[in-house]
Amino acid sequence: MSLSQKSIQIIKSTVPVLEVHGVTITTTFYRNMFKANPQLLNIFNHSNQREGKQQNALANTVLQAAIHIDKLNELNLAPIFHKHVALGVLPEHYPIVGSNLLGAIKEVLKDAATEDILGAWGEAYGVIANAFIDAEAALYKVTEEQIGGWRDTREFIVDKKVDESSNITSFYFKPVDGKSIATYIPGQYITIKVPLTLESGEQRTHIRHYSLSDTPSEQYYRISVKKENALKESDPNGVVSNHLHANVKVGDKVLLSPPAGDYVVDQLATNPILLISGGVGITPLLSMAKATLVKQPEREITFVHSSKNKQFQPFSNELSQLEKSNKVKVSTIHSDTEGHITKDKLSTLIDPSQIKNSKVYICGPVSFMSTINKQLNELGFPKENISYEIFGPLTNV
Repeated sequence: MSLSQKSIQIIKSTVPVLEVHGVTITTTFYRNMFKANPQLLNIFNHSNQREGKQQNALANTVLQAAIHIDKLNELNLAPIFHKHVALGVLPEHYPIVGSNLLGAIKEVLKDAATEDILGAWGEAYGVIANAFIDAEAALYKVTEEQIGGWRDTREFIVDKKVDESSNITSFYFKPVDGKSIATYIPGQYITIKVPLTLESGEQRTHIRHYSLSDTPSEQYYRISVKKENALKESDPNGVVSNHLHANVKVGDKVLLSPPAGDYVVDQLATNPILLISGGVGITPLLSMAKATLVKQPEREITFVHSSKNKQFQPFSNELSQLEKSNKVKVSTIHSDTEGHITKDKLSTLIDPSQIKNSKVYICGPVSFMSTINKQLNELGFPKENISYEIFGPLTNV
């Protein structure tokens, strides 16, 4: 089903309004939806809601949909499909979202939300929702039917817990049923669902995605979690990360969703790989480096990692092993003593002959990735060869 030309024109005409009122609309949307459907609080990240990140991300998604409403295929929606499957979003959730989104548009815009505007957005939402449902159904099918695959959650046991630095701990999970587990492409993540009791005494499921940080194995999954501390005294510390660090022990059981994500290394390509990470952003890139070394030992890999200092440097032994292989060029930078990565410093760590054909993967704090992305562009790396992963709601870098 395609949109009518009239609806396309109306939706495009709402772009200026969305640029001004988009976040207000999405904030109203989430407030109303959770009030009427509190069970959906078990799907969404409470911290991202509190900090306004999810509202901003959705506002940007709605805006981009309006701008590209006549060419939605130009938008990269794959990350959203994967996140929805990891969260367990189902077809029956879409009508709830649609009715609350239209209601929020009407509530915020008041009389400016004419019947034509609401009708056009209702039609557009129906088309977009059906496309999402179809794409996600295909992902669910592939995920469930692969060897070792499953749908929704599966029970795993914590087999090992290892401190990687002063604030990052690795958790090794094995399936309780002893059966095989789904493989994954280096760069993907798994999703953990943690039931926690709120101060009010009410229990909510907290969901988090964590990158798989090791070479794919048939026996276990490994995630490496940074203990998140609040940036402001008035904010709480990371709820799930602190719970995992403090309370989850070897032998405990957890619920995991299957591996997901489209931020992955191309294991068929042969061009050089440049990996640049900051802090816990090392996790998906370490998996990429280790797996590529095994599957493509002749492929050139440059790995640049930045952390605050030696105390906060994770995976020192594993990075040393990569470097000792003589196949991976590893550079670690400690910002406390060496400063942050600059364009000049970066230019000394890479082979200039590889600038035009390297595939680049960046991961770390958004500000870090934005700075590195700018430096890479200035050094001549083609934009289309640069990929990045954001730990949280999607945003621009």
